[in-house]
Amino acid sequence: MATPTRIGLCGLAVMGQNLALNIAEKGFPISVYNRTTSKVDETVERAKLEGNLPVFGFHDPEAFVQSIQKPRVIIILVKAGSPVDQTIKTLSAYMEKGDCIIDGGNEWYENTERRVKAVNEKGLLYLGMGVSGGEEGARHGPSLMPGGSFEGFKYIEDILLKVAAQVPDSGPCVTYVGEGGSGNFVKMVHNGIEYGDMQLIAEAYDVLKAVGKLSNDELQQVFSEWNKGELLSFLIEITADIFGIKDDKGDGYLVDKVLDKTGMKGTGKWTVQQAADLSVAAPTIAASLDSRFLSGLKEERTEAAKVFKSSGVSDSLTDQNVDKKKLIDDVRQALYASKICSYAQGMNLIRAKSTEKGWGLRLGELARIWKGGCIIRAIFLDRIKKAYDRNPELANLLVDPEFAKEVVERQSAWRRVVCLAINSGISTPGMSSSLAYFDTYRRERLPANLVQAQRDYFGAHTYERIDVPGSFHTEWFKIAKQSKI
Repeated sequence: MATPTRIGLCGLAVMGQNLALNIAEKGFPISVYNRTTSKVDETVERAKLEGNLPVFGFHDPEAFVQSIQKPRVIIILVKAGSPVDQTIKTLSAYMEKGDCIIDGGNEWYENTERRVKAVNEKGLLYLGMGVSGGEEGARHGPSLMPGGSFEGFKYIEDILLKVAAQVPDSGPCVTYVGEGGSGNFVKMVHNGIEYGDMQLIAEAYDVLKAVGKLSNDELQQVFSEWNKGELLSFLIEITADIFGIKDDKGDGYLVDKVLDKTGMKGTGKWTVQQAADLSVAAPTIAASLDSRFLSGLKEERTEAAKVFKSSGVSDSLTDQNVDKKKLIDDVRQALYASKICSYAQGMNLIRAKSTEKGWGLRLGELARIWKGGCIIRAIFLDRIKKAYDRNPELANLLVDPEFAKEVVERQSAWRRVVCLAINSGISTPGMSSSLAYFDTYRRERLPANLVQAQRDYFGAHTYERIDVPGSFHTEWFKIAKQSKI
């Protein structure tokens, strides 16, 4: 191979292979390298089978780096953490001033910020790029969230614009996010929103199945129907698919045989930790994380079920007299209203971080690049984009005139579903905390005055008043003691 390739990719697990094939298919010759060399041969073989794509494999890091045209750009897709540092060390030994490294993994944003500085000292450029869409997205068009060196982004903007998912009315699902670790941060929050979405869908399923007594066939029909309206999205679509799949190892449906224990990689946890650090309320995302923790206690839950059954807390709570058709419609509305709250929380978290770091992130543009390719892609992201286009300073999605109207129209159904779930003994932490978020946010006055009075009583933390400016402290204890005499 005498002619240099346009770009390199290192790290050939499924995501890496698929992204490399996607790049090659779009007409960009690509060099690939992996520490375990069998993966290199496997990728080159796939490239032949999938249309003689211009993928060139290398077993040696030096030859791999040398094969790429200057200024070189290399995407790395290896496990987050120290494997990334190791890979950078291996490759940068052969790279030259002005070359660029792009980390496409789910990395903690501060690690990216550290690496931007470290590789800059060697004269190299660095980007941390969020990639969403799973294996399918990587192969046929993901949503891409690159952050870091703008100069580095410019080197491969032409490639990213073609490789990303294409949405007919709003273009390729990629944008330069911002400096430092902003691309990784935005991808992290995307994953937090995804946790919330999945939890809310699971609660809708739980209420419909446990209280509405819907069969898997009926659930498939309901979710397919929902996917034609305001809830049209990737996650609703795959949920409908799941309900239709029969068990390959026995009778019935596969979904009923899956153990009710949800795994996680950590991005949801990071999102909730960041929300706490920034004092941003993200109760829907936090509820979804807590639900995953509780789902992990399968053995304990099995024992608890026995204890409470024998104490008289029975499953007959779910035997409610419900109008199925009405319930389905109510749950649809509750799911949509809850989803608005979850996205509002995610967007506010991104904005708070952007303000703290001076990233200047554009929320409408992020909503646009999430419209295709990624796991949370949904029709209503277009409406979120328009809300921020109308008012970039929008304090919260809930107060955008269109979303406010939609929540108001759905609040009765939303409250009915949460009440029904509570009375039926079905936990809906995502829907309930979304509703509590809405009810707290829309109230001018909260009982926080009492909490602040308590803080001043026992810790002299002072308080402000609603009628006079300034800080005040009251000797509550002394006054109370005197009145008791």
